[in-house]
Amino acid sequence: MAARRSRRSRKRTRTRVRGWGVVATVVAAVWVAGGRPTVWPVLVAVLGAAAVGGAGWGLWRAHRLAVARDRRWREDEEAKARELSMTEVDALSWQDFERYVADLCRRDGCTRVVVSGRSGDLGADVVGHLADGRRLVVQCKKYAPHRSVSSQDMQKFVGTARPEHGADVALFVTTCRTFTKAALGLAVRQDIVALHRDLLGAWVKGAHLESLIPLNGRGGSAPQRRSPT
Repeated sequence: MAARRSRRSRKRTRTRVRGWGVVATVVAAVWVAGGRPTVWPVLVAVLGAAAVGGAGWGLWRAHRLAVARDRRWREDEEAKARELSMTEVDALSWQDFERYVADLCRRDGCTRVVVSGRSGDLGADVVGHLADGRRLVVQCKKYAPHRSVSSQDMQKFVGTARPEHGADVALFVTTCRTFTKAALGLAVRQDIVALHRDLLGAWVKGAHLESLIPLNGRGGSAPQRRSPT
């Protein structure tokens, strides 16, 4: 609250300084004019142009602020919608979560989708093929939202996704909000698509799997929902 008041105070100060600067300019111009009639038309034109420019700048700034507020509102609403969609996912068992992820893959055109549904699957909870034929291997981690995917979790998946299962696309999906810094770094280096809670929420809400794959662990915000066909 104190910081916000301080920002408002600084903004008022800047506005006053600009206002006094305009006044000083006008006074200086009048003094230079010295009452000479030939100078007054030029002075009036300059002051008119300054007034129009100032009004235009004010309108532009107001527009920018309105656009920024609208963008923040839309981002907040999208985040709320994603989180609401995740309440049903949170209620799933880990087995049902794996089947649900498989259904999302099928929804987005994947074929020959199989759910392991057992322990000892070496990280291949769901396997299938993308529409273009690439082999997809998915690791599903049903974690509480406050947890993080550790580097050890990611290392295990890296060690099996391609060497053991021949993945062309390796997808690590979790219901928690974050991957540790080490886990994310490993995902980027090893070309693992790391989907945290927000990106999973976007997938649930309709973002296509093909739009998520290029993020490769780097996505901090969710992609837009695909348009209905």
